[in-house]
Amino acid sequence: MSQSNDKYLRLLAQAYPNIRLAQGEILRLQALNELPKGTEYFFSDLHGEDGAFIHLMRSASGNIRTKIRELYGNILPQQEQNQLANLVYDPHKVLSLLHESGRDSNEWTRITIIRLTDLCRYISAKYAREDVTRKMPREYAPLINELLYIGTGDFDRDRYVNQIIAFIIDSGSSEDFILSLCELIQKICVNYLHIIGDIFDRGKGPHAIMEELIDFDRVDIQWGNHDVEWMGAAAGSRVCMCSVLRIALSYSNIDALEDGYALNLRALSDFAEETYPDDPCACFTTHQLDTNLYDSIDRQSAARMQKAIAVILFKLEGQLILRHPEYHMDERNVLLKTDFRRGVYETGGKAYPLKDTNFPTIDPDHPLQLTPREEDLMKAIEASFLHSERLQRHVAFLYSHGQPYKIVNHNLLFHGCIPLNPDGSFMQLTIGGRQVAGRALLDVIGETITQAYYEVRDRQVRRDAQDFMWYLWCGAASPMFGKSKMATFETYFLDDPEQKKEVFNPYYKLSQEEEICDRIFAEFGLDPAVSHIVNGHVPVKIKDGESPVKANGKLFVIDGGISKAYQPKTGIAGYTLIFDSHTLSLAEHYNFTQIESDMGSYTPRIKVVRVMPQRLRIADTDQGRELEERIHDLQQLIDAYRRGRLKESAATRHSRALRRP
Repeated sequence: MSQSNDKYLRLLAQAYPNIRLAQGEILRLQALNELPKGTEYFFSDLHGEDGAFIHLMRSASGNIRTKIRELYGNILPQQEQNQLANLVYDPHKVLSLLHESGRDSNEWTRITIIRLTDLCRYISAKYAREDVTRKMPREYAPLINELLYIGTGDFDRDRYVNQIIAFIIDSGSSEDFILSLCELIQKICVNYLHIIGDIFDRGKGPHAIMEELIDFDRVDIQWGNHDVEWMGAAAGSRVCMCSVLRIALSYSNIDALEDGYALNLRALSDFAEETYPDDPCACFTTHQLDTNLYDSIDRQSAARMQKAIAVILFKLEGQLILRHPEYHMDERNVLLKTDFRRGVYETGGKAYPLKDTNFPTIDPDHPLQLTPREEDLMKAIEASFLHSERLQRHVAFLYSHGQPYKIVNHNLLFHGCIPLNPDGSFMQLTIGGRQVAGRALLDVIGETITQAYYEVRDRQVRRDAQDFMWYLWCGAASPMFGKSKMATFETYFLDDPEQKKEVFNPYYKLSQEEEICDRIFAEFGLDPAVSHIVNGHVPVKIKDGESPVKANGKLFVIDGGISKAYQPKTGIAGYTLIFDSHTLSLAEHYNFTQIESDMGSYTPRIKVVRVMPQRLRIADTDQGRELEERIHDLQQLIDAYRRGRLKESAATRHSRALRRP
């Protein structure tokens, strides 16, 4: 044995100190590998739509309703099936309504526990018992196991089950027990969860989505540009903080800021009222997608606050662009291209009149300079972001469970694009003095994003990394963004539609060709014959005839518009990509109004896009390959025991000697 291998086997021997234990673990792992592959769910571009996303999570995108139909289709009428589904999806609400109406009788409780137990047993049939047990609440695990796995025998099984349920009811634990069963069913149905970017912005509940993800045990996140913007703000980037506030104010998402993340807007509100007391701020009218429940600001005040933070944002962006000439973003230093005395924006040899010329905080000779009041305001905003306990906890989770891309079970996941030149070659970007492209670009981006939050040895490295977070939010070669520019200034102040255009990176057109997808697969070490790309970022306009399946089934774009802001453009309400042991399918969501009125009757449109040649086992997945490596290691350990290179425990040798004939 090599020295390193010897050390590893000695560590492994601490867990398996004899041949019998090691052999038993090998048998267990081999049996696991024969089980069907767990179901993976892929979501993208959630954009703070907590109600829709949480329903899709808890209903397994309608799959639980399908399982109820399979199990009870010939036993229960549709209404009772819907009621059972409603209970599983939102047990707190349903139980509360039943209690208020007095319909939660002992008999209803008994029947409901039996039905939920049967449903749980049916859904969990393809999973290892220990995997199911791991998802059970600790206090009820022995009891749930007893109900799920009790077999037939020479005793009255029904009487035994009814007696257990009677004990639960008599103890006053029935409501909590039903809640636990419903949550267990939810967790079993979604075996693994992939979030392909953009949890934040536009919708009112990114904080609620993050809490849901933190509570889920198997989840990974591929960062989108909106996620990186919030991560940069939490790391200390002032320009990202301003961007976060500007977007939230533009959609009047006050609840997400103040109630969700305890970000204090009082200083900004006071500053805006003092600076623009008589300004109608007509260019800054807010979008109203949701109603604020806790913290309401009238639309005029929100418009003034939005203008105040937008002006500071443009100043800070200009300063950042000057600090980083390697970004090649001089064209986006919009305040330096504005003649404030004439009230025009100059670009491409033309002068465009501004729709708004009231800029009391801008010095025409030094347009990027913050006023003393703006500097004081930024200090207050910075303190609020850095001291938000929930924001810092959520961002820490994004770091621990996130990355720019992920390769899993032959699928390449990333949010936006792999930046390409018009000829299909990989676009280069300079980061920290290194020119990188393709997979190397995403790897270096992952390192730099980590430095922005965790670097402590070199403050300049951390500051540069925080600046780079802003570039990832809106830079032309950013794989999270992938457009020529973020036309925020032009949208506010110019009428010319050409100036507002944001041109997509060539990836979005070229990737519809199989050849380009194969080139990307090769770059990431994947087999083009069996691999897929899954990304979001660009809503698929179903109503215009677009398809989420491209490049002859090699590319899936699953941003279908779960965000209310996109649904008029797409015509639907988002996609879920579902990969189970039999098929790769797209769930097309629609009519979330029905979800709000009757969750239990809602099912999405399911389109099977690929049928597996045979049912996939865990052995056919990345998890299976990890188990095979574990089996190989244990076999090496057994070999070391048998050759005498490692010693089994004395107690074990003695017990084996006693059993010899």
